Formats: sequence, structure tokens, C-alpha cells
Amino acid sequence: MSKSKITPLADRVLIEPQSAEEKTVSGILIPDTAQEKPQKGKVIAIGAGTADEKMEVKVGDHILFGKYSGTEISIDGKDYLIMRQSDILAIV
Repeated sequence: MSKSKITPLADRVLIEPQSAEEKTVSGILIPDTAQEKPQKGKVIAIGAGTADEKMEVKVGDHILFGKYSGTEISIDGKDYLIMRQSDILAIV
């Protein structure tokens, strides 16, 4: 369904998480250990869906997901999340 090297199965979605904020609005730098885990991302690839659940998201959608949703994977040195569509909270 996409041009990535990995194609999710069934109702799973491959997401590129947005980078965590490294600086506050006032300009204070946040160390890596204190940064919040990102909850936004961009859909890179989607599965075909299942008979019970059609795919609502599309490649390129910006989405919100739960803080501890998905499984972290690394492809060619880049970090991604793979999760079920039901773990996605909203399309932004």
C-alpha cells in the first residue's frame, strides 16, 4: 500500500513519530531523559484492513496516538512505531 520497505498486515499502521520537543517556549533546553514521549506522528504505510475493520487512515495522515501505544521498530537507522488502527486516537 506504500513505498516503504515494510508493509503492515491486517489493520496495522506504520507511523513515523514526531520528534520530542527539545526546547520550551521560553528557550530552556530539555535534556533527553526529561523529554515527553511523542504522541503525534505521520502515517507511512497501512495494511489492507480486515473484514471487520476497514482502514480509516491514509498514508500521509498526521495522527494522535496513546503515549504507550505501538511497538518501536528501527528500519535503516530510523525509528518507527507499528500499531493497530484502533490505537490511533485521532487524525489531525
